[in-house]
Amino acid sequence: MFSPSYYRRCQCKGALTDKEGSPVLDTDGSPKIGDIGLTCPKLGKSHGTWYFYFEAEPGEGGKRARVRRGGFAKLDDAKRKAKELYDAATAGTDVLSDESCGDFFLRWIKAKKSLARTTRHGYEEHIGLYLHPHLGHIKRRDLKVRHLDKMYDAIERENAERILHRLRVDQLQKDRDEGHRLWVKAAGKKEERRAARRAFLDANAALREGKKGLRKITSAATMHRINDTLSSALSWGIKREQAFAKNWAQLVELPPVTRPKPLVWTPERVEHWKRTGAKPGPVMVWTPELTGQYLDFVKDDWLYELWHSFIFLGPRRGEMAALPWTEVSTDALWLRISQQIVEVAYELYGEAPKADSVRTLSLSLETGDNLVSFRAKQERKRREWGDAYVETGRVWTHENGEALHPDWISRRFTRLVELSGLPPVRLHDLRHLAATLSLLAGTDIKVVQEKLGHSSRQITSDTYTSVLPEMMRAEAESVMAVVPRVVSFEVHTPLSIPENAWQDDIAVFFAHGARQSGDAWAVGAQNQSDADLLGVITLVSRDQDDVANAAVKWIRDHCAANNLELVRVENFNDRYPEEQRAHFSLTRVTVSRAESPGPDGWTLPKGLPPAASRTAPGRRRSTGT
Repeated sequence: MFSPSYYRRCQCKGALTDKEGSPVLDTDGSPKIGDIGLTCPKLGKSHGTWYFYFEAEPGEGGKRARVRRGGFAKLDDAKRKAKELYDAATAGTDVLSDESCGDFFLRWIKAKKSLARTTRHGYEEHIGLYLHPHLGHIKRRDLKVRHLDKMYDAIERENAERILHRLRVDQLQKDRDEGHRLWVKAAGKKEERRAARRAFLDANAALREGKKGLRKITSAATMHRINDTLSSALSWGIKREQAFAKNWAQLVELPPVTRPKPLVWTPERVEHWKRTGAKPGPVMVWTPELTGQYLDFVKDDWLYELWHSFIFLGPRRGEMAALPWTEVSTDALWLRISQQIVEVAYELYGEAPKADSVRTLSLSLETGDNLVSFRAKQERKRREWGDAYVETGRVWTHENGEALHPDWISRRFTRLVELSGLPPVRLHDLRHLAATLSLLAGTDIKVVQEKLGHSSRQITSDTYTSVLPEMMRAEAESVMAVVPRVVSFEVHTPLSIPENAWQDDIAVFFAHGARQSGDAWAVGAQNQSDADLLGVITLVSRDQDDVANAAVKWIRDHCAANNLELVRVENFNDRYPEEQRAHFSLTRVTVSRAESPGPDGWTLPKGLPPAASRTAPGRRRSTGT
């Protein structure tokens, strides 16, 4: 039965009396002074505040439980709060607890026994750096969404200070570098060099001092992860003991986070990077040509086979660092990802990957040969190092057999990219590259998902379908052929493809349109811009796209009449400068005259084709088991 009691009291001090109204005396006989809030004669409409109490469900052993709150300016406010607390207590919330949020967070993280090591480390960082400093002093029962809003506002204010600090450090860095340049430049000039050296040392000391207390910016993505940690803690408290009325973290509004999409190093972006040193985006992917250049550059590196595997298999660095030879078969051409090395504060720990990341990868012939080659290199180093060789059983090791640290792998890769002179990519970007190359080769995205160890196809689709120029071009080229358009035109000179235009039953030529006058256009087919015309059509149109569609229709009709196949259509209208596009059209077409080979007349082979014999002379293949 909800029957709270309400009363007024104040903070006034005065002479205390007992229950009979007699004065309470100190040991020296003088009246005892204390809080007279309940008996203050001034209590009234403008003096004192409202309090309430009600009896809650008795505790253990029938112990009396009384909920008491106060400090309300109005009686209605006290009544609303009393009803709120009564409803919370009825729902199971411990409204009598004086536990602070800081103590609750520590109790929660201690109770989470099944967390992965890296997840636990992240939670503990969030508690130590953000949740405890900003929310730890608040009583758990009093936590509201406004407290969370204040925390994120404080984080943004700290960010502003950190940005200014970082700008000051950047300027000090420039001053130090300039001082070093002047010192080097003063070589041979004794007095000038001494002064320049002193200036450089002062600038270097200022830089060291300026870097003290420098902290990284808390990004919007990090704020979302902090909120996820808080949400997990509050959900646990609600499920376990109704510690909170609501999961306040779910009501917080944070800055939006846009996940960076992979960008491809196109020639234009490479040229801009060479000129300015700026990357177009945080996540970059090499084209197949750049990938080939990198593999050629690292051909003689001790870990060439590892870099090759990163590019074509797309594993995580911790998975490769942990891969044992017992999980590799170079005969059956597979390797199994069932272990990983995780790094916490540069300390290494072995852990099983998430369930979706445990997978078996099929190997290409080249990758299988690479693993055989690397194992042979390890055997040679084992003999050279003798007793000093470190036996780890790992596939990828240093030359003395020591296991690779995941962070060392990243730093080594970055250094090799710098030495190669290629545009920069991160080691993790090779996962994007592996996925993109697979998609470029026509692999189904479900297969790519399983290859990368993602939990869902959607993650793979959203993250790794960075489209290479070849894929974008193929899509653009095929659009016009897929969607037929009816455009009226007249054949001025019938199309004729000469024999010298065919290369291995493939002919490639251009349909070049030019405005004649008004809306009149002429389209000519040519092998090259200065070659003889293979045919001409004319039409009336205001739009260059209609001209291109007419050209495609003309060529498609010719193919249908002559048993040819229109293989590809490429629209190059955007190659013209903006001011010329209204007057020209350019389309490249690829035509085939060969039929696809069929099994009729094909003699069924006996045995295996020559390419199946992959083992080089004198090389013995190991099963890895």
